[in-house]
Amino acid sequence: MKMRVGVVGAAGYAGAELVRLLLGHPVFELAVITSNADAGVPLADVYPAFTGVSDLVFSRHDDPELAACDAVFLAVPHTAALKQVPSLLAAGVNVFDLSADYRLDDPAIYEAWYGTPHTSSELLAARAFGLPELFASDLAELAARRAAGEAVLVACAGCYPTATSLAAAPAVRMGLVAPGSPVVVDAISGVTGAGKTPSARTHYCHADENLEAYNVCRHRHTPEIEQILGLPGRVVFTPHLAPLKRGLLSTVTLVLEPSAAGIDAAELVERYRAFYAGRPCVRVLDAGACPQTASVAGTNGCHVGLALDARTGVLVAMGAIDNLGKGAAGQAVQCANIVMGLDETAGLSLTALAV
Repeated sequence: MKMRVGVVGAAGYAGAELVRLLLGHPVFELAVITSNADAGVPLADVYPAFTGVSDLVFSRHDDPELAACDAVFLAVPHTAALKQVPSLLAAGVNVFDLSADYRLDDPAIYEAWYGTPHTSSELLAARAFGLPELFASDLAELAARRAAGEAVLVACAGCYPTATSLAAAPAVRMGLVAPGSPVVVDAISGVTGAGKTPSARTHYCHADENLEAYNVCRHRHTPEIEQILGLPGRVVFTPHLAPLKRGLLSTVTLVLEPSAAGIDAAELVERYRAFYAGRPCVRVLDAGACPQTASVAGTNGCHVGLALDARTGVLVAMGAIDNLGKGAAGQAVQCANIVMGLDETAGLSLTALAV
């Protein structure tokens, strides 16, 4: 039985990736795509890649047909979701939000980092955080509530927090990280991570053949990473922009707890693999192997690599994802699959282009 779905913000990069995935999904039927700027324009006119694949036409974000969907994906900037989530839930629509509006547990932290009031903080207690490998029980609970007839909300994790947390969380949860020590995150993203609206930083002439750090010590994903890892006030996050369309690589340096100093790389790999057993979208590489963004491009996969520095007593954990895949659209579809009672990999690829 098909389920009708819609995408709000379908003309953006994450939205277009959602459209691509949903058009090939075995159960979800893409019925509504919205873009205020492109209302009335055929999808294929904005993205010729869809020529002959779909005759969908963009409508406005307030399209009443959204209320007739089983699920709606919100691929919109922060604050925009605040305006639509309450009404969609009230209409009985399940919502999968790719923005930051419902990710943070504490509305005061959201307001401090995003500089705007949270207008529906009462929904935070009922929503689930959308990172299936680390919050499986929350999504399972939401799936049960959805099956019982309740419209539910998933706040999908951001791209930097996803790659970072999948690399670091097993070590943190296994008690291998020294208490009170800083967690240093150096992460590099492709230009699509900045969204479709151009800026001086993402202009081709600036981004091409250039690598730069930005928003150092003040990037808004910092509190999200700390929340996922359960390490408030300990994450030092430095994001970088690389001249790539897609891809995100996060390198996390973790100081080991003294009793973990004797662990070797092979044992750590096995412990990570046991942690992610049954989670098809995460693959832990062999000891000594480092992940590459090209190896996950176009997929919903995350490759995790581990290196131990016995000299300094640190673990370097690396996570590679496609920022539009596991970092955005793919993750949202994975969460929707789980909540709507489907196989979590339905409609998703885990095999990247080899060359």
